[in-house]
Amino acid sequence: MNLISVIVPCWNEEETIPIYYEHMCPVMDAIDADCELIFVDDGSQDATFSEMKKLSEKDARCQYLSFSRNFGKEAAIYAGLCKAKGDYVVVMDVDLQDPPELLPKMYEMVKNGTCDSVATRRSDRTGEPVIRSFLSENFYKFINKISKTQLVYGARDYRIMCRKMVDAVLQMSEYNRFSKGIFSWVGFKTEWLEYENVERSAGETKWSLRQLFKYSLEGITGFSVAPLSVAAVLGVVFCGVSFLMILFLVIRTLIWGDPVAGWPSMVCVILFMGGIQLLCMGIMGEYLSKTYLESKHRPIYIVRSSSYEKE
Repeated sequence: MNLISVIVPCWNEEETIPIYYEHMCPVMDAIDADCELIFVDDGSQDATFSEMKKLSEKDARCQYLSFSRNFGKEAAIYAGLCKAKGDYVVVMDVDLQDPPELLPKMYEMVKNGTCDSVATRRSDRTGEPVIRSFLSENFYKFINKISKTQLVYGARDYRIMCRKMVDAVLQMSEYNRFSKGIFSWVGFKTEWLEYENVERSAGETKWSLRQLFKYSLEGITGFSVAPLSVAAVLGVVFCGVSFLMILFLVIRTLIWGDPVAGWPSMVCVILFMGGIQLLCMGIMGEYLSKTYLESKHRPIYIVRSSSYEKE
């Protein structure tokens, strides 16, 4: 019988873990495959680790990893993929915004061999703040225009993958990770399953606008070099504009004199040019920082405690 490994990243989710387990039990019992749940504690500051440990002692299907500190959801997903032994591997949020009830259908779709992965996307964003929906929609439009790796709007991390696809993802052991882009970049045939937005079962979202902005930058810098090209184009354009302005000022001074008038506008132009230069340097610095972090070859995560230590 096939084994399905379900990776569940958690950060400060003590309230949602018991609820999630209650919803997953009937799904695991009904599905025509063996299942294991791999909870990954991403350096939580509440009783998340204790809840995981209780489930592991209660149910042999539950395993856990606990990080030494918060390394981020991407690191948690990667750690789960490294430990997953299943013929099929699922990534799923613990807050039940990824409905467990869809898993049997997803499994049947991928098991039939017509695809290598079944991924989910939200058909709407009911209950989500308007500003967040607006920024999310425009992020997908923007990154799809500047990157060869195309992302599906509304895509969730919730998906099931065959073992070959999981092994391909694990080959991409980069430090700066953006899973949505990685899943798309490795290829393989993916079918999409739509569902209506579901509210969290408990607690509050851990994603602030600031964190979402940083995450979007990871995606842009990880799968597109277009911003570097923009910086280069801006440099050429403004060099040409500044040359024309200098030529104009020289000619005007030679014909009409008046070397003092217009200095406020010149100051504005200088400040504007300085801002453009700093912007371009910032873009290059963002890419350079990624290269710097990759060159250090630091581990993506560090495990403090794990149920696998018993093995």
